[in-house]
Amino acid sequence: MKKDRNFHSAHDGEAQAKKPTQRPEYGYIYLVKNPSSNELSVCASEKPLARGVHVIAPSRYGLDYGMVVGSAMAMKGYEPGSTECQGACLHGEAIDEVYGVDEDLVASGEPEVSASSDAAQDPVVVPPYVAAGLDFDETPDDACAQCEGCCSSGKANKEDDVPVKISGDVDWIDRLAGKDDYARYRELTEMEGEALVLCREKVQIHGLDMKLVSAHYLFGEAKIIFFFTAANRVDFRDLVKDLVAVFRIRIELRQIGVRDESRVLGGLAVCGRDFCCHAITDKLNPVSIKMAKEQNLSLNSTKISGPCGRLLCCLSYEYDFYFEEKRNLPQEGSKLKIQHELMKITEVNILSRKISLTGPDGRHLTIPFSAVYHNDENSRWEVTREYLDEFLTN
Repeated sequence: MKKDRNFHSAHDGEAQAKKPTQRPEYGYIYLVKNPSSNELSVCASEKPLARGVHVIAPSRYGLDYGMVVGSAMAMKGYEPGSTECQGACLHGEAIDEVYGVDEDLVASGEPEVSASSDAAQDPVVVPPYVAAGLDFDETPDDACAQCEGCCSSGKANKEDDVPVKISGDVDWIDRLAGKDDYARYRELTEMEGEALVLCREKVQIHGLDMKLVSAHYLFGEAKIIFFFTAANRVDFRDLVKDLVAVFRIRIELRQIGVRDESRVLGGLAVCGRDFCCHAITDKLNPVSIKMAKEQNLSLNSTKISGPCGRLLCCLSYEYDFYFEEKRNLPQEGSKLKIQHELMKITEVNILSRKISLTGPDGRHLTIPFSAVYHNDENSRWEVTREYLDEFLTN
């Protein structure tokens, strides 16, 4: 793989060659999405940036190509009782809990230092978009400013994009990506497909029980990262040696889970939209069956599980709302007294805001939320006198 070695020789040590820069005390905080692992990182910038701008910024694996997806200052927590909806961008997919450093790194290897190097250079490869007569436009699309999915008010909130004091824990965006950076990124992307095919051949030769998910050439240094899944522990030492001998650059093997595989590859979910973990967020929150029960959903595993085989991530989106609402309502299974009859609560429907009751004789009754209140003196739920009078009248 001479192309790999020659291609990276011109860019090797890009991040290390730069001298430390004196950063200002205040800056702008943004979320930058990494196209390889689809992970989000929080980075600071000296100047305000628009959503959709391509940048060269630090990632979990090193200096890499990324895209600004929004201001980190715009992230707000859930407010109990809030009816404001904020979801995914409605204008398509961008190139897509911060994990511990290298916790998924299984094996890595580096080529031996050699005094001789190939003097011949590969011919310059013209990017496909240049050959087609297209020009690279760095102007970001402002459609999100009117996207109801991006902001609940329908307009971008410019007040969130304000400078704040930066601590030493936040990484800084290295620079804005230009035409040359984009051309190099496109070429690296094409080389990743070749590297993935070659690595799969090596895996078959060694007979390893593992599934390669993707390969990624790091933009800021000469390194290839292979993401894979495996059910059992695998000895990768011989595989790493073979890969280093072929590519002649640093090799890293990182093991990920089945949910991470869906996050990296992407796809269409049962709702018809892109995977939440791929297009909306990289944070894989824990999801339990209790969340489905709280929302009165069917407990059929085929209906509440995603393509990854795990519970749907979206089960956690409205769980807090249902939990807060049901705290102010009687629980299912408890009883309410209607006239001289005790009726059992069979369902509390948050969407229709109605309570379903069943009597001892099998009679069914539906009452609104406004018809019940909690009697603090008797410590029990009761039906309001106004509703009982209306019920008796009818």
